[in-house]
Amino acid sequence: MSLWQHLPPGTIMMLGALLIPLLPKKTQGWSAILLPVLSMIHLLTAFSDGFLLNFSFMGNELTPIRVDRLSLIFGYIFHIAAFMSALYAAKVEDPIQHLSGQVYAGAAIAAAFSGDLISLFVFWELTAISSVFLIWASRTEDSLRCGVRYLVIQVASGVILLAGALMLFHDKGTLAFENFAHDGLDTAETVILWAFAIKAAFPFLHNWLQDAYPKATFSGTVFLSAFTTKLAIYALARGFAGTSFLIPIGCVMTIFPIFFAVIENDLRKVLAYSLNNQLGFMVVGIGIGTPLALDGACAHAFAHIIYKGLLFMSMGAVFLRVGTTEASELGGLHKKMPYTTIFCIIGAASISAFPLLSGFAAKSLIASAAAYSGLTAVTFVLLFASAGVMEHSGIKIPYFAFFAHDAGHDVEEAPWNMLLAMGIAAALCIAIGVYPSALYSLLPNMGIDSHHGGEVYNAYTFGHVLTQFELLVFAALAFALLIRMKVYPPEIRAINLDFDWVYRRVLPRFVTGTLSLFKDMVSPAGRVLQERTVVIREATSEWFNEMKTQKSVESGYAAVWAALLLACFMILYMS
Repeated sequence: MSLWQHLPPGTIMMLGALLIPLLPKKTQGWSAILLPVLSMIHLLTAFSDGFLLNFSFMGNELTPIRVDRLSLIFGYIFHIAAFMSALYAAKVEDPIQHLSGQVYAGAAIAAAFSGDLISLFVFWELTAISSVFLIWASRTEDSLRCGVRYLVIQVASGVILLAGALMLFHDKGTLAFENFAHDGLDTAETVILWAFAIKAAFPFLHNWLQDAYPKATFSGTVFLSAFTTKLAIYALARGFAGTSFLIPIGCVMTIFPIFFAVIENDLRKVLAYSLNNQLGFMVVGIGIGTPLALDGACAHAFAHIIYKGLLFMSMGAVFLRVGTTEASELGGLHKKMPYTTIFCIIGAASISAFPLLSGFAAKSLIASAAAYSGLTAVTFVLLFASAGVMEHSGIKIPYFAFFAHDAGHDVEEAPWNMLLAMGIAAALCIAIGVYPSALYSLLPNMGIDSHHGGEVYNAYTFGHVLTQFELLVFAALAFALLIRMKVYPPEIRAINLDFDWVYRRVLPRFVTGTLSLFKDMVSPAGRVLQERTVVIREATSEWFNEMKTQKSVESGYAAVWAALLLACFMILYMS
């Protein structure tokens, strides 16, 4: 076994990223482009399907590298996404963004090839820590606070994963990362599922996504859209394929973001809600768990990373040139940014699953798997959700950004490197749609359709194409009618309350009210303790202000809560 085979895939990107700040600023972005290329060469030459690297650590067997078809499909697309994202950001003169972006992508790749829960945990947390700098790189008060919230939630996901791994080891004596759904879920496996659920933005756990992604830099959002949630989809596919209760969860995920996306004014936030919706399709496929459904989830993740990245790139170009992605402030940009407009339309058509584009080739597998399994209600939910996607991403994004009323912005087209990155993504959307069998051949089960004699799945049957065209036409007519009748939700600046309002506003007030109730009941010693707590808080606040490390002490208190959470889980484990 060679030295290269002892390095997990993605390691070259993480190590190489550490050298980026040492280079001249003008070359940092261009150097970052080389890292995914070198890492992909490492993956293709050093590893093959079935490769395992095991070693003993403190008497326990760990598997930091496991290569199979499931890990490979995610490894391929993560490398492609890292390359496109680096190319898109090549002219950004910020070493922090290039460093964090490559470490983030490399950690996600390494996590996809981890064969045990401890290795997974290490890279799981590394994705959280490295990605937050893409949010903080905006260097605004909002991005600082949002980044702290994002970091706390992502680190909490890792702490829960570690707790589940320790509980699993305590109960079964293994740390292997395998399918846990064979014999039902015990407590440890349920805890692990919760960790994955947070990162996959399950309902009521999803608000970190819409909170954080629009606050990142225009190039950082492209990185973020590719890795965090798709790593969670990989983890669910690996550990919980065939877990039936994921089906209704996925159905809810496909539906509820539609309504928020329709009324949202910030187009990058619309895309964040749309991302949540698309994750629902993948979760449904994982929940069904048949070979075709699992292939559908993987194919959809592959295609989604590309077309969602393309849409975020187009909105990033708009943000760079105009300074906003508020729909109420945009319009008429197709005259000044024609290439960006075309690429955005291709991305919008792909996410809407137009035939001959990647979204159609990928989503069809999940819909067919649901129909083959007799899940009629689920099939109709997916159809309704597909129509909703057409409304908020297929039409709303390009219409309000590039057409609608002319806002009079006199801007230039996006830089050539950004156009090239968008062009590559658009070409892949078309190539996968025209020749889907190339993608199917990479899937875990090679896209085999057991309901049709074991042949490779064919998305382009007359029934599939006709149904999809009907869906797209009626969705477009509905949008046009609503606009014509002036009943489509207007594009205005507003605060749309989501579930995070409960734990960011209601819960703190509930806690404050509860503490006030007990305040009159405590002893003098309790009042003294309260006074000392106030003194300590003021002292730490003054110290932070003097150090000027940040404008608030939120991160300090967040770290305390994370430590307390870890301590609670460790106590639970030890007991």
